[in-house]
Amino acid sequence: MKAFISVFPSSGILMGCLWCTIFCGIFTSQIYAQETPVDSLKLIQLNEVIVISAGKQLDHQKQRKPLSTLDEFLESSRSINMVKRGAYAWEPTMNDMASERLAITIDGMQIFGACTDKMDPITSYVDVSNLSEAQIGSGQQGAAFGNTIGGGINLKLDKSNFKPTGWNGSLESAFESNNAMRVFGGELNYSDEKFYLNTDAIYRKADNYYAGGDKEVNFSQFEKYNFSVNSGYKLTADKSISATLIYDEANDVGYPALTMDVSLARAVIGSVSFNQDTLLGNFTNWESKVYYNNIKHIMDDTKRPDVLIHMDMPGWSETAGFYSQLNFNKEKNHFFFKMDGFYNKSYAEMTMYPTNSNEPLMFMLTWPDVRTKDVGFYAEDHISFEKSSLKLSTRLAYHSNTVADDFGLNSLKIFYPEMDKTNTRFLKSFSAQYHKMLNDFHLNGGLSYGERAPSVSEGYGFYLFNSFDNHDYIGDPDLNTESSADANLSVTYKKPIFEITAGANYFHIFNYIIGVVDNSLSTMTIGADGVKIYTNLDYAQLFNASLSGRYNISNAFKLMSQISYHRGIDEGGENLPLISPLSYRSGLDFYKNQYSASLSVEGAGEQTNYNPAYGETKTAAYATLSASFGKRFFINENDLFVKAGIENILDTNYSSYTDWNNIPRMGRNFYLTVSYSVN
Repeated sequence: MKAFISVFPSSGILMGCLWCTIFCGIFTSQIYAQETPVDSLKLIQLNEVIVISAGKQLDHQKQRKPLSTLDEFLESSRSINMVKRGAYAWEPTMNDMASERLAITIDGMQIFGACTDKMDPITSYVDVSNLSEAQIGSGQQGAAFGNTIGGGINLKLDKSNFKPTGWNGSLESAFESNNAMRVFGGELNYSDEKFYLNTDAIYRKADNYYAGGDKEVNFSQFEKYNFSVNSGYKLTADKSISATLIYDEANDVGYPALTMDVSLARAVIGSVSFNQDTLLGNFTNWESKVYYNNIKHIMDDTKRPDVLIHMDMPGWSETAGFYSQLNFNKEKNHFFFKMDGFYNKSYAEMTMYPTNSNEPLMFMLTWPDVRTKDVGFYAEDHISFEKSSLKLSTRLAYHSNTVADDFGLNSLKIFYPEMDKTNTRFLKSFSAQYHKMLNDFHLNGGLSYGERAPSVSEGYGFYLFNSFDNHDYIGDPDLNTESSADANLSVTYKKPIFEITAGANYFHIFNYIIGVVDNSLSTMTIGADGVKIYTNLDYAQLFNASLSGRYNISNAFKLMSQISYHRGIDEGGENLPLISPLSYRSGLDFYKNQYSASLSVEGAGEQTNYNPAYGETKTAAYATLSASFGKRFFINENDLFVKAGIENILDTNYSSYTDWNNIPRMGRNFYLTVSYSVN
């Protein structure tokens, strides 16, 4: 304990209180379904499930802002924060770890962005219109989705799954005043016991938004289309096949925090699955899927003023993969087995056009056609006891990277003459989670170990400009595998009308990967302050704590609140970048007689633990207030739902630690959503 406290000398009394809180518990590891009571004896699975199902009226009524972007849905999570580079395509973080340390999948499919500047996180290629929920697992609880350090997020597609509902459909529209965002969507579905077909489409278009005080944020516009089709057919009573196709395209996307915008971000995602309910006795729920996705991303600076040198920066990512999973139940043991694999090609280039047309073009491969192979096996066992349960899990994976382009390979050999064309790793993870019920108390605790390979940028990036700290970055193909040992504890006190959870987790990350300045190298980007090489630090430490509660004031009114504390330091005791200050949120929700309303406040304290070496500056404390009101109408057997709201009522001008280069967030914003469903 002394050793741990000495690591955080600046935390003082607050740190001591939080350490005591650990012994009281946190970080709930039981299944948590938003707006849904949880059976106290259910087996430990995910940390949180965010119910989306935007096409269903009942869910619309419970959502504070229907037809919001997926980014806004994820930001409402207790576990996830979003890094914002503009109004579109926010990057999820969990446990103060960014996307390279997370496993993010869509319906179990591995997908990788095609942008070297992380302008297209995986979450940007789907929409709330085709999702049912976001499954979130912290730390190694997310290892079922892939190799991870910080956790996993699986965006589950919405499917009828042979429910005898016949034909149904809906039309939806929304408008937001601040950036004049227009949303139009619709779906048409058919389902019976033998066949189902789900189709939906949604269109979003927004102009520049205005920060608090009516200050326009230039280059924050975007336009997005999303189409999806899901279909299934029953071969026999317990066997079925299904297929999915998603087309997503964004155009004219502005990124005010960056030096470039995006003219095209396009994804085509497809899959075919086979499902069998029972197999060989106690084996059940066998699912096998093959999938393919192709992403194209083009950065664009033609609409920016005063560009010294015009650049074209396209990128491509192509992934083919599979998984096969099934359950096995025997007495007190509930096993889950999964075999998965993928093959990815990541390629990105940059062409610079000098102002003097007589000078030659400059060409670089920023991602040198890196081919990644990964084959993994995941297994878990839920062991049920009287008023308790234990979950043991492991993941073993073979992972390899190969530089397929000789020009790119030779470019990297300027810095690493002895580098191999192929780098192979064996990745491991282990986890034990325990849940104990003591009357109205639920105690949860766990220990885990996990590993992850460097990302394509960390291993093979070639002069990638980071506008946050104004440095060019170069990858290192010989980086050591990053690994983490983590612990989590929690306690929940639960009554029918009242619930409070306190908890914390701690990550000790070995061979922590981060950029370190190399003064011997010259910059490639005009105006850059220097060059950083991705390097392994001996270790880094992350600590997260939270206190959350729910109180049912009556059958109609419910109060929910949460406060969280975060800390992250490297081996030298220096602050890590993008670590949340003390933050909080609270909301009062009302549901009765088809009426719904909400009043919420969200804010954060001053960011004091920041690090200028990574481009961070202090962000001030802030608080915002929002409200909404909705009504559901019945027209014959159909539904009409209307909801209006106002965000940032006081028009506060603010930015948070996750706002790239401190771009201000949206000021006062009125929104209106109208949805009509035909049953």
